[in-house]
Amino acid sequence: MKNNYCVIMAGGIGSRFWPMSRTNHPKQFIDILGTGETLLQQTYRRFLKLCPKENIFIVTNEIYKDLVHQQIKDISDDRVLLEPARRNTAPCIAYACFKIAKINSEANIVVAPSDHLILKEHTFVKAIQSCFKKAASEDCLVTLGIKPTRPDTGYGYIQFKQSEAKESDARMKKVKTFTEKPDLEMAKFFRQSGDFLWNAGIFIWTAKSVLLAFEKHMIEMYTLFNDGISKLNTPEEAEFIKQTYPLCKNISIDYGIMEKADNVYVRSSAIGWSDLGTWGSLYQHMDKEEKGNAIVGKNVLMYNSKNCIVHVPKNKLVVLEGLADYIVVESDDVLLVCKKSEEQQIRQFVNDVKSIKGDKFV
Repeated sequence: MKNNYCVIMAGGIGSRFWPMSRTNHPKQFIDILGTGETLLQQTYRRFLKLCPKENIFIVTNEIYKDLVHQQIKDISDDRVLLEPARRNTAPCIAYACFKIAKINSEANIVVAPSDHLILKEHTFVKAIQSCFKKAASEDCLVTLGIKPTRPDTGYGYIQFKQSEAKESDARMKKVKTFTEKPDLEMAKFFRQSGDFLWNAGIFIWTAKSVLLAFEKHMIEMYTLFNDGISKLNTPEEAEFIKQTYPLCKNISIDYGIMEKADNVYVRSSAIGWSDLGTWGSLYQHMDKEEKGNAIVGKNVLMYNSKNCIVHVPKNKLVVLEGLADYIVVESDDVLLVCKKSEEQQIRQFVNDVKSIKGDKFV
């Protein structure tokens, strides 16, 4: 276990969860499920079952440094990696993995988002342990895949095939292709075919394998970080990252490496996963009363209303009548009332609010 490391990515804004998720306080720092823990706290606690706490690193935007320390009390400054600019997942992962490789060249690393829901934590731990075993045994990159339960157009898909060699874990398959978010007909085909999984965005590899992959497939980014490797884990690190990060290409690890590499494996895992990307996906995982309303808030009265999601301050009295399939969310100085079927417009709402009213409400 001493060689197991975790990188939690916690720098996103989560604009589809507006107005709960705001630029200065995004969804990973919110108790969005009403459980008493924020999504970041849940994620950190989950990985304590796989890694020593001193081996868990959180990568986030520099404006969220204080939020991380407020929510994860026992994390030291050197394990909170601060991004001076948003550059998607590839630079974030390169930074963390170069830093960890310098600490321990034998490191096994799991990289995961901070804002996903995983209901079956025991199963999740077993899945990651199996992936650690696979990654440590050969030069490969491993990702978790989720068996589709519906033809969802909001997820990326991974097509798999049987590995050339017999796997000790029957759920481990060789990746054939990655496909970005498909249209509905293609999503239906993927589900029916039986050889596609949802891409959960959780990666497992050794420090050696991932740095080799960066060197092979993203040489410019590899060179940027490798040229400053002597400064990592020293007082010079912050200034080096401040100068280097804006030079990195804005690109995901999926596009930059995973879709190009030929040594990628996927483990099918039934872990009760959701990326909690939208209010609709959150609704599916919330407790509901007899008319299908999912409510967070202690003083909400519903009349002739069904299948709504209501998320309001606990001390606010809210009375709703005659609503069906609506999202009702109040956060600070913003109230959103929107049909669930139209929630894809929330990003446009955010853009319009920013354009008309400025940054105050976003």
